[in-house]
Amino acid sequence: QVQLVESGGGLVQPGGSLRLSCAVASGRIFSINTMDWYRQAPGKQRELVATITSGGNTNYADSVKGRFTISRDNGQNTVYLQMNSLKPDDTAVYYCHLQLRGGYWGQGTQVTVSS
Repeated sequence: QVQLVESGGGLVQPGGSLRLSCAVASGRIFSINTMDWYRQAPGKQRELVATITSGGNTNYADSVKGRFTISRDNGQNTVYLQMNSLKPDDTAVYYCHLQLRGGYWGQGTQVTVSS
């Protein structure tokens, strides 16, 4: 079993920034696999937000392009999601995901964008 531990969520005003972190317990597994961030808003399906491969290639949902940045630190076994210019529509529970076997998920961290 691979554990993913997320942190960094919270309440922020529109236009503000947050950085989410996701630490993976196994360094060997982390460094060779693709990681994703997903989010799920109330009453909506979980959606893919951003992806980063082991080589650092990234991909983003259209709704967050230019505002969010996914990155990884293989030495710290951690993936990050820097979120800038946040909007109320970004309010959701954010989950990190490891693309291995059937997939592993973090516990989720709440992000609320509200004035």
